[in-house]
Amino acid sequence: MTSTSASALVQELDNAPDVLTWLNDTLTPQDNHVPLAALESLLADLLTATDLSAVTTSTALEHTIDEVSRSAPRLTYDLHFMRDGAISLHTALSTVTARIPAGSGTSTALDRLQTLDTAKRRMEAVRDVLREAESWSSLEAEVTALLAERAYDKAAERLSEASRSMPVFAGTPEYEPRRALMVSLQNQLEAALSSALVGAINSGDTALCRNFYGIFSNIQRESEFRNYYFGSRRAGLVASWQNEILEDTELSVPAAPRQSFSAFWATFCASFLAVLNAERTSIPAIFPDPQITLSTFITSTLSILQPSCPQRLATLFNTTGSSALKDIIAIYKTTEEFAASADKIMEKIQFSVVPTDSTLDGPLPPKHTRRRSMRMSMSWRSNSATNFSRAQQSTLNDALDWDQTLFQAFLDFQVEYGTLERRLLSDELSFASTLTPNKNSSADRARLLRERAVDVFSAAEESLVRCMSFTYGYAAPGLMSALDSSLASFVDSWTQSLTVNLSAPSGAPAESEDDLADLDYSPQDWSNIQLVLHLLASTRAVLDRLGTFEGKLRAVLVQIATAFRLAQHEGGVYTPGATKGAGSLLAQSPLNSAALHILLSSAESHPPVPLLTTTRASIASLARALQSSLQHTLLAPLYAHLSSYASLTLWAAPGDPKSMRTAGDLHVPVFSLSPSDIVQRVAEGLLNLPRLFEVYADDDALGFSLNTLPNVDEAYLSGLSEHMHAQSPELGHNRRTSLVLPPKPVVLSPEAVAAAWLSSLGHSILSHLTSSVLPKIRTLSVAGAAQLSSDLGYLSNIVRALNVEYEELDRWKEYVGMNDEEGGRVIGEKSPEDQVLLLIAKMRGWTS
Repeated sequence: MTSTSASALVQELDNAPDVLTWLNDTLTPQDNHVPLAALESLLADLLTATDLSAVTTSTALEHTIDEVSRSAPRLTYDLHFMRDGAISLHTALSTVTARIPAGSGTSTALDRLQTLDTAKRRMEAVRDVLREAESWSSLEAEVTALLAERAYDKAAERLSEASRSMPVFAGTPEYEPRRALMVSLQNQLEAALSSALVGAINSGDTALCRNFYGIFSNIQRESEFRNYYFGSRRAGLVASWQNEILEDTELSVPAAPRQSFSAFWATFCASFLAVLNAERTSIPAIFPDPQITLSTFITSTLSILQPSCPQRLATLFNTTGSSALKDIIAIYKTTEEFAASADKIMEKIQFSVVPTDSTLDGPLPPKHTRRRSMRMSMSWRSNSATNFSRAQQSTLNDALDWDQTLFQAFLDFQVEYGTLERRLLSDELSFASTLTPNKNSSADRARLLRERAVDVFSAAEESLVRCMSFTYGYAAPGLMSALDSSLASFVDSWTQSLTVNLSAPSGAPAESEDDLADLDYSPQDWSNIQLVLHLLASTRAVLDRLGTFEGKLRAVLVQIATAFRLAQHEGGVYTPGATKGAGSLLAQSPLNSAALHILLSSAESHPPVPLLTTTRASIASLARALQSSLQHTLLAPLYAHLSSYASLTLWAAPGDPKSMRTAGDLHVPVFSLSPSDIVQRVAEGLLNLPRLFEVYADDDALGFSLNTLPNVDEAYLSGLSEHMHAQSPELGHNRRTSLVLPPKPVVLSPEAVAAAWLSSLGHSILSHLTSSVLPKIRTLSVAGAAQLSSDLGYLSNIVRALNVEYEELDRWKEYVGMNDEEGGRVIGEKSPEDQVLLLIAKMRGWTS
């Protein structure tokens, strides 16, 4: 028995006389052994194929039945209609055939009939034109008489009929006189109607206004009617706008009761909405296009205001300064509320359209003697109506630009938002940069920095809210620039103030620990150490707040990017705001730039990148300045010891220290020299530094921003971090990371932090020694060189105990330890750019 496909099995089943015969033929084994497993699998496939075929057949049958049930009634009607049409056509053809005589002159007769028909139609058109032209001779008299009788409708109809014949005279000398006559008569009719029209508008007589609108439409002066109507309706609004004296836009006006522009704008919008609500019932009763008319009413009212809304908004900055941005945003939110309410009125007014009569909308379409079949499926009629409604509404929305006119006044301020926000932040954060070191103790300065940071980041969060409220994220690049520069300026101002004032007394002198009482530090030094540690902790708090704020900022940017993607997915653009027109202005403005999309892409990058890079660099500079100040305080005693080291007299001492002659002229060899007192005190100070860090081991401020330590090797810090990764993750002391914005925080133990500080201090003191102290030695005798070599060797051993390697110190020790013969040879071999060798050669007299 072989395996076949499902389709083949179904075909075999169709060809078999009955099911039983097919089963017997199919299941007959080839040999005496029946594979039951294969038989069971085959039966399962057959059952599955049978069920599938049954379902498919049932579905196709139901579809066919539905199609037939829908088509059968219409088929009968269509056949009946086709039969009636065929019979009518046959009858008409028979009649025509009976009237036309047989012969070859049939086509000639038809051609002649066509020529006669064309001539007839053209002669009728000429007759109508001549009648219209003839009527011009009595036009002026007729219209004047009708105006005297106050038959304004008939006068308008007469002028409308005459205007239709104006194209006849185009290009002839008669055109201009007749056009002038037409304009004159239309002006007379308008003048006769004007007073009655104004009275009807003021009294609210919509029926009479609608009649007047029909008259104005007949003489092609709908725009003049709208001007009359709009002028009357907006008179109160325009008067309140022009007569109101505002405290923040008109300072030159003498003292009078005033209110702010923001408060006045809210009142003005409320009054405007009251007028629009009243017009929601009046305009549909007068105009055939109520939505367009109401949109034009809003647009014309806003455009006629003097001074204009943009002018008054710009004046706010002249009177109130950078804080005017807050007022403009408040006015913008009020405008959004007004626009939302006006948009609802627009939606309601489209359902209030009054059916127009034939006199206003033109002649009705001609009636047909044969009625078209209107039988169609309900789904087709519903879809057609929906599609037509959507297309009509889309066209109508394009014509309704009232909201764009409304929000156009704010667009320039939205485009310049970044600059305006930077000025506002600069003024708001100026207080946070002030520092009075003489009136604040060290703890007060550190606390003041924390408090000012709270105020600064609160102001930054408010600016983020302003940006979203005013530009819905479109001005995000400008906001980022304003925030970055303002926050960096705040940190830089503190860096400058602290750099100048750290050496000033900051309060009562701090007490040193009992086990550090023997160290060479004054009470002022201990106070400075405490001050810097507190300030480092405050700086770390500022960095933490910056990270939290960046998280909020990144979340907002991701939200904006998501909104852009959703809008693109739907085939449009991101148009936020109270109305589509307000969002379209933002989408079409320079704010929708490549910089915005690059920023949104970077906000969604993984791993996240820092957003406020300038501020982070400023915080790193502040940390570096504080660390340098602390380092200077810790090394100050050592610097004091080394201040007189270069002027010691022993550098020029005569003799050879390697041999000593006794009184009996006996040569006694000297195997080593003791280091000088200064170097011993420096070495003692260096060895005391680990004790100092053991006392401050619990202070997390030391572990902050280790990468900004002076004279620290990045590779050395990387080695410490890798060493901490290799250790057990459970550390006894939890310390904050030392790097600024690392991918993952690396917690360093107190020992690793102390090692980093000791390495930095060791390199700093050796750098000071080799660059500022040793080059000042004028001359070195043999004995002086031996003493200097001994000092440098001793100092090298001391700093190695602190895990400090300094190549330049080793070079000084190597060159100083050479005798004259070795020195002369090395000078010839080494590069002339070796400054250490040149200095020592000059001191030893190897070179002139």
